[in-house]
Amino acid sequence: MAFSAVTARCPSLLRLPNGHTPSISVNQNSVSFRFSKLNLSRRYSVSVRSSSTSAVAPATEELKPAILLTENALKHLNKMRSEHSEDLCLRIGVKQGGCSGMSYTMEFENRANARSDDSVIEYDGFVIVCDPKSLLFLFGMQLDYSDALIGGGFSFKNPNATQTCGCGKSFAAEM
Repeated sequence: MAFSAVTARCPSLLRLPNGHTPSISVNQNSVSFRFSKLNLSRRYSVSVRSSSTSAVAPATEELKPAILLTENALKHLNKMRSEHSEDLCLRIGVKQGGCSGMSYTMEFENRANARSDDSVIEYDGFVIVCDPKSLLFLFGMQLDYSDALIGGGFSFKNPNATQTCGCGKSFAAEM
């Protein structure tokens, strides 16, 4: 804790009038001050400054995006987008319905239609947008694509799904 390091090196930072210096005990998340021989009938003004620093992940650890795309999915989505306007993004979401209670939604939309509270995920120039409510259910999901004749198309691997249906397009989740 930075506070304990400063006071250990500079105890005069906490000195009160008449030379009273507190004893300081530092626990994991708290700092305690104890004053001895203090005249309790007098008022002393004490100000305490604190600051916190955020922990930084090691440089070698890479943050994963909220929604993952496989290479096959990215290639197919880029191919689909190229058939339309170049200024499109993919909106991924969930809605009530389907065999298991919730179903996945995917549609291309103009980038200008993205809302200010949408999460924006970019893969080599390809943009995915997702509303905050849907992201609660989709966080960590992997979108894959297969061109197999049987069982082909997009597939969703969702770690938040507690149950999925046979078609793979709907799921159940508990929050």
